[in-house]
Amino acid sequence: MTANASATQEPCRSLKMLSFNIQVGIETRRYSDYVSRSWRHLLPHAGRHINLEKIAALISDYDIVALQEVDAGSLRSSFVNQVEYLAQRAGFEHWHVQRNRNLAHIAAHANGLLSKIPAEVVVDHALPGLIPGRGALQVSFGSDELSLVVMVVHLALSKKAQRKQLKYIAETLSDYPHFVIMGDMNCEPNWLTDELHQCGLATKLMNDHQPTYPSWNPKRSFDQILVSESLEVNDVEVLPCVISDHLPIAMEINLPRPLASKIEQRSAGINCSTNSR
Repeated sequence: MTANASATQEPCRSLKMLSFNIQVGIETRRYSDYVSRSWRHLLPHAGRHINLEKIAALISDYDIVALQEVDAGSLRSSFVNQVEYLAQRAGFEHWHVQRNRNLAHIAAHANGLLSKIPAEVVVDHALPGLIPGRGALQVSFGSDELSLVVMVVHLALSKKAQRKQLKYIAETLSDYPHFVIMGDMNCEPNWLTDELHQCGLATKLMNDHQPTYPSWNPKRSFDQILVSESLEVNDVEVLPCVISDHLPIAMEINLPRPLASKIEQRSAGINCSTNSR
């Protein structure tokens, strides 16, 4: 390709994105596994490595991947940072991890984001709640008003805490025209969108009917992707792969042309890999 042809080439206007609660690499196929394999939440196990390889193969075709319930490097993961490991195995140059709850050296609970394009800004948010340890990882691609802001979240279990956390998220994202919220919401979709609307954040819900939990017999739509009204969505799919106790959810979005151009310029200008621990 000539230099002139490259310069006039249209910027890529779509991104493939996926959100997945990987349950720290534990494969779960039935309710009884929660009891028989509960020790794997505290101690290392050889099967975890095999399961991480399955996850890496699944996510490798996506541009941005949001991960919940990952281990950032502790006894139970054989001191492997699972975000970094998956980035290396799946071919992502850029990765970011948010440590939310450390139990001595036994468990390092975290959110993570993998990306094939470099981020401009990364911010860790501690979400409000009676019990600490829930967080939101905010990653911005582009700068100023020409930013795509991706937020990885894992909400609390109680409605009271969820309301506080959604209010915080809505206030944080209110000034950004282009955003994506991805994660395990631990609540049903209609309640989720109603709460965000009451907090003044207009969103489009991408999964209002496809259940994601439990993975072997899904009944609840806990795993969600929400986007700002400025973003056009091409496709949304819950993937039928029983690797964790949750099913992953994937989508493809079209970016507004100015945003696509800005991200393309940023990607072309930086070739080195980036990470944040």
